[in-house]
Amino acid sequence: MAALIQGLRRSLTRSSSVLKTSIFRTTSVGVQHTYFHTRLCKNDNTISLNPLKLCTRLYSSGEPLTLDLIRDRVLLVLKLYDKIEPNKLTLDSHFMNDLGLDSLDHVEIIMAMEDEFGFEIPDTDAEKLVKPSDIVRYIGDRQDVYE
Repeated sequence: MAALIQGLRRSLTRSSSVLKTSIFRTTSVGVQHTYFHTRLCKNDNTISLNPLKLCTRLYSSGEPLTLDLIRDRVLLVLKLYDKIEPNKLTLDSHFMNDLGLDSLDHVEIIMAMEDEFGFEIPDTDAEKLVKPSDIVRYIGDRQDVYE
């Protein structure tokens, strides 16, 4: 009987130390969490919930695209490309025939358009985009721009 009581006492002692450790860790994490949200996230873009504050980032949609805006952006990207002479560039210039570009240059142009407009152009569609007017039409169709 004494051994049973002694075993029970040891298990309770071990349980209490585990309990004390877990409570201490939980409260320290809670304090750090509260400190982070009250000290580091004090700005105008926060939503206050008691007792914590949540950091939010507000985004807005871009300006509405028009075909003229798309055309200007496409031509600007192409004019900034070092292998294209800006005085030869028109909307109907063929990249290979008129501007003297090769297939690697065409891939770089398509990648620049993907970066400019923020979406990926599949390879099957990219092969068909051989003029700036094709790119403008493709981006307008993809972004649902109609005039």
